[in-house]
Amino acid sequence: MQNSSNQTVKNKGIYLLPNLFTTAGLFSGFYAVIASMNANFEAAAIAIFVAMICDGLDGRVARLTNTQSDFGAEYDSMADMVSFGMAPALLAYNWALADLGKVGWLAAFIYCAGAALRLARFNTQVGVADKRYFQGLASPAAAAVIAGSIWLGNQYNLDGKDISWIAGLITATTGLLMVSNFRYHSFKEIDWRGKVNFIAILFVVGVFVVVSVQPALILCIGFYLYAISGPVITIRTVRKLKVAHIVGDGEHEKELDAGEGTKSSTNSADNP
Repeated sequence: MQNSSNQTVKNKGIYLLPNLFTTAGLFSGFYAVIASMNANFEAAAIAIFVAMICDGLDGRVARLTNTQSDFGAEYDSMADMVSFGMAPALLAYNWALADLGKVGWLAAFIYCAGAALRLARFNTQVGVADKRYFQGLASPAAAAVIAGSIWLGNQYNLDGKDISWIAGLITATTGLLMVSNFRYHSFKEIDWRGKVNFIAILFVVGVFVVVSVQPALILCIGFYLYAISGPVITIRTVRKLKVAHIVGDGEHEKELDAGEGTKSSTNSADNP
């Protein structure tokens, strides 16, 4: 009886290490909200990128240390909603959209609602969807598009109010991309624990060097290209694009996979 009681208490515990990274990401997202309210837009944008790093680490740390839990998954989703849903929406609103009135806050709301729906859909597809791809733009990448744009604009002394309509269009479009059916590479097939050759390490070092030269510009361009890659991948995969391939409940995935399989077999025949 005593062992059973101790086992029950143990199961109710919370793994510390992965949840520390999740808490750090939540703190960064909350700080981004406060900083944007105080018109410290560059610090807010950087805080969102810090939250992205923490979000990328918590899941990998949990898998590497075998400390996954249902609590950690739910906590991570709540933190993501703050860091990649509320924080970018409020940052965009405070930087450029406030003067647009209803149009401004509606654009910010479209982004925020898109992030919530994207996270909810992702949670319901765990273990079912193709791990090689995300269905819709991932919320951290969407947040990076918004944060990168504002960080770059702030560095070049660009007043968000001067481009409020462009900022509103980017914000709303990014929100819609999150709930779209466009497929984005997830890069989850990479074996982070596997061995690589020396050239791969040099490449990683080179990436860090390039990003450090102009972090705002490089990160902004990189995530814009990633956001565009989804429509490109989807259009290339299906021969005849339909509305169901862009919006819907995900039933088109079978057709996409079938089209991709046909394309792969054709390529293998052309290149024996």
